[in-house]
Amino acid sequence: MGTALLATAAMIATVAAACGDGAGAAPAITTTARAGVAPVPPKEGAYFGAWVPPDGKKGDGKDGDGDAASPSASPSGKPGMEPVTRFERELGRRLDIVQSYRGWKADFPAALEKSTADGDRYLLLTWAGADTRKIVQGEYDELIRRRARAVKQLGQPIFLRWSRDMDASSAKKRVHSPKDFVAAWKHLRTVFEREQVQNVAWVWCPTARGFGGADAGAYYPGDDHVDWICADAHPGADVDYRDLSESLKPFLQWARERPKPIMIAEFGVPASYGERRAEWLREASKTLQDPQVKAVVYFDSDERAKNARDKRRAFAVTGDKHALSALRELATTPYFNPRNLPVTSGG
Repeated sequence: MGTALLATAAMIATVAAACGDGAGAAPAITTTARAGVAPVPPKEGAYFGAWVPPDGKKGDGKDGDGDAASPSASPSGKPGMEPVTRFERELGRRLDIVQSYRGWKADFPAALEKSTADGDRYLLLTWAGADTRKIVQGEYDELIRRRARAVKQLGQPIFLRWSRDMDASSAKKRVHSPKDFVAAWKHLRTVFEREQVQNVAWVWCPTARGFGGADAGAYYPGDDHVDWICADAHPGADVDYRDLSESLKPFLQWARERPKPIMIAEFGVPASYGERRAEWLREASKTLQDPQVKAVVYFDSDERAKNARDKRRAFAVTGDKHALSALRELATTPYFNPRNLPVTSGG
């Protein structure tokens, strides 16, 4: 990890400015992560990252046992990085965060994770969940130990987002209940601690919509067990148009009571918004310039679309010059470039 990144990471934010939606002042931000060893928030602004699927694959952006790495290499010769570097050229800047997805039983780190950790980008490793009761009973302890040792061996600061969207109805069968999830989360962290893994920042990430009626907050393990609080904020295929501010509002109101940095680990504008995609992204930029939001990650993928006609679940901006231009504006806004990375015209 480059010296500049570690120097930036060493500065933990303490902020108390009002957010744009009038929800009140953000709390002072703390984490359990060690600066310079695990990722911590920038002093000002927010890191910008993305999930960019491998070439020729839909990716593994859903919980499962798939492998999201790609053997393709970037011009720098790093395996798995060509789709990422191509996306960066379109944006006109390097990413702060590169996301990867791994199934519960999948081996990692693989090509993409190793190449990311070997550079000056943070790795956001999204690791699928498993049956929470089996985890607590110790059935998976050896698997968890292997993964903990592998993460430790990377030797670079990474974000670990385990069992995202645990509040979703589709996860009910393996999550069972908030109490079971919290117990499994704590068990996982305990195993990592026994393996003396210190280069991980733990990211707790339910759905944003889980705060708008359902009780996503019931799955929260507590401030002492979480480094970053997070939400996935896709607008949803059940609406014709919804601003990101509307999707995030209940979550941000909940987060105001927690002294944690916020990550929006999946956000994207549906292709179904057509000519309004650029407008959506420009409004999203305003919403995300919130003093507690310290990392945002764009979901540049159509993998969740049921078929080629399903534009409501297609979020990739490549090929849409107006949407790509608006995302470039967001990504190169100083707030989302806290490390002052070089910016080009893109394309």
